[in-house]
Amino acid sequence: MEQLLPAEADTERLGAALALAAPGSAPRALVVFLHGELGAGKTTLGRGLPRALGEAGTVRSPSYTLLEGYEAGGRRVLHLDLYRLNDASEVEALGLRDELDAGSLLLIEWPERAPEALPPPDLEITLAIVGAGRGARVGAASAEGAAWLAATVAR
Repeated sequence: MEQLLPAEADTERLGAALALAAPGSAPRALVVFLHGELGAGKTTLGRGLPRALGEAGTVRSPSYTLLEGYEAGGRRVLHLDLYRLNDASEVEALGLRDELDAGSLLLIEWPERAPEALPPPDLEITLAIVGAGRGARVGAASAEGAAWLAATVAR
């Protein structure tokens, strides 16, 4: 699926659509890899998921903390930003292995920084700057991801 996102709100709405279409019966955490250059909208898209699930508090960027977590809509949403990692072994210190339970959603920015330390993705999203807006390419990387993408498109 490819989509133009003319405004920041459109990028956040894509995140919301993904949250609302996420399968509730996956046997493990659902994983989204977010790709794109600095400023492409990865964090903005990530903000849309917990908000759509009912997170009323501030949804912060994980750029400095590396990991932000939310309990919203009966789901655990974890947003990771691996840009500042020096080495894949640092992922272990984040406790990611303990967060792979069914019902969780993991959003991982800059997964290329530590691919060997991450669970496989269900969706891969590439964001790019397009004029004054953004563009998104969303692809499924698993059977769960294909069902998730189909449900998102149907919304």
